[in-house]
Amino acid sequence: MFLGRYTHSVDEKGRLAVPARFRDELAAGLVVTRGFDGCLLVYPAASWLPLAEKVSALSIGDPDARLLRRMLFANAVDVQLDKQGRVLVPAELRAQAGIEREAIVVGMHTFIEVWSPEGWAAQDAAVERDGAAIAERLATLV
Repeated sequence: MFLGRYTHSVDEKGRLAVPARFRDELAAGLVVTRGFDGCLLVYPAASWLPLAEKVSALSIGDPDARLLRRMLFANAVDVQLDKQGRVLVPAELRAQAGIEREAIVVGMHTFIEVWSPEGWAAQDAAVERDGAAIAERLATLV
């Protein structure tokens, strides 16, 4: 399970240090892809497969389904943690998310989001501003 928020450096080669508490769940491999709202998504290989199957099962006749497929699959890379617990994030993905020397790694229960510090600050501000109203609207779901 991925929980918490961590600030980690990105070295000159584009390697991101993964929080130590996340490494065991990612040891068998992971997939990094473009996410929603300007972040990157990181899935353990075992969690990626069911998601990929669900997305692949969507009708190719649906324009939104085609866009979702392109967003997730065209940008996805299979990677492994190195011995120091780092993952190489391709330059194109880092650029899409605005990630340079530092990244915010956020546990989202079954997957991880990776943000630029500026992108995360905007999300954090949105939670502060809108969190109570959102919780009230979604109260019936919890």
